[in-house]
Amino acid sequence: MKKPFDLHADYQPESFAFSKAREKTVAEIIKRYPEGRQQSAVMPLLDLVQRQIAEEGAKANPPYGGWVPRAAMDHIAQILDMPPIKVYEVASFYSMYNLAPVGKYLIQCCTTTPCWLNGSAEIVNTCKSHLNIGMDETTKDGKFSLMEVECLGACVNAPMVQINDDYYEDLSPESMKEVLDLLAEDMNPQIGSQKGRKASMALSGPTTLKDRAKKAKVV
Repeated sequence: MKKPFDLHADYQPESFAFSKAREKTVAEIIKRYPEGRQQSAVMPLLDLVQRQIAEEGAKANPPYGGWVPRAAMDHIAQILDMPPIKVYEVASFYSMYNLAPVGKYLIQCCTTTPCWLNGSAEIVNTCKSHLNIGMDETTKDGKFSLMEVECLGACVNAPMVQINDDYYEDLSPESMKEVLDLLAEDMNPQIGSQKGRKASMALSGPTTLKDRAKKAKVV
C-alpha cells in the first residue's frame, strides 16, 4: 500500500547533501555497477538517504524517522546524471521508501489474509488505541507512525508488524502493547517471534521429513 506524499509540501527542505561519513559509501555504491549503468545505484542511494535522515531524526527533539525528501531525490538525480522524474518514479513505486515525514518508530501493520485470519485486526486496534492515532498518523511526540501494508512475507508467524527494520511476529494484543511500551522508552524489545518460536518452525517443535514419513508409516 503506497504511502502518501507531496513533493511541494511545506515540510520539504530546500536542500540535501550526504554527510561526510556517507560520501565514501555513495562512491562505493556507484562503483558496484558497470560503466554506463551507474543509474542502477538509484535504489541503494534512496535507502542511504532514508537511513541518514533517520539517524539525524533520532537525535532531534521532537524525534522523527527516515524519509526521502524531494531535495534528496534531486541530489541523487544530479549525482547519477538522470532526470529527476526518473528518481521520483522509482521512489514512489516502492513502498519501502517514505516520501513524507514519519515517526521515529514506523509501525507497518500487515493485514493481508494470513495475518487477518490470525487476528491482525486486533493488533491494529491495539496500536490505534494504545498510541491514540489512526492509520497514516504520527503521535504528537514524534515517536510513532502507523500504517497498513501488504504481505511482509512472515505468514507462518502471523500476525506480525514491521517496525523500522525489525519484524515482530506471533503477536497478541498484550505483546504488542509491551513492544510499544519498550520502544516508547527507547528500549529494545525482543525481535522476531513473541512466543519463543524458532525461525518459522511449527509451534509444536521442529520436524523433519524423515519424522513425518515414520509417523505416516511410509518408510
